[in-house]
Amino acid sequence: MLGTIIIYARDIPKTVAFYRDHFGFETTGEVVEGLVELRARNGGANILVHQAAKSVKLGQVGVKLSFHVHDVGQFVQASQGQGLKFGTIHQANGYSFANAKDPYNNSISISSRAFRSSPPA
Repeated sequence: MLGTIIIYARDIPKTVAFYRDHFGFETTGEVVEGLVELRARNGGANILVHQAAKSVKLGQVGVKLSFHVHDVGQFVQASQGQGLKFGTIHQANGYSFANAKDPYNNSISISSRAFRSSPPA
């Protein structure tokens, strides 16, 4: 079971605020052992935000965080009001998704795939 994702960031408070404000993670914001923990409210993996060393190249495309949402269009619209802009909403096999980047250019997406009524055969 995947329990934690670690995100390296140059500005920990900025990154914590991004995931708290846009995706509802809970946190005290306290730095413990060089990490700030973001807890998923409704289950799922938690996020640890870690101070990135100057040598760490941020914004790799090898990993994408995908968040489950019931209504992608509604989430995109609400996010724009908070300053988070998603790309085109794509339709695929009974669900939709859209992509964006976090403050350090890490790939994120929102997807209704987990809520589709029947997966393809």
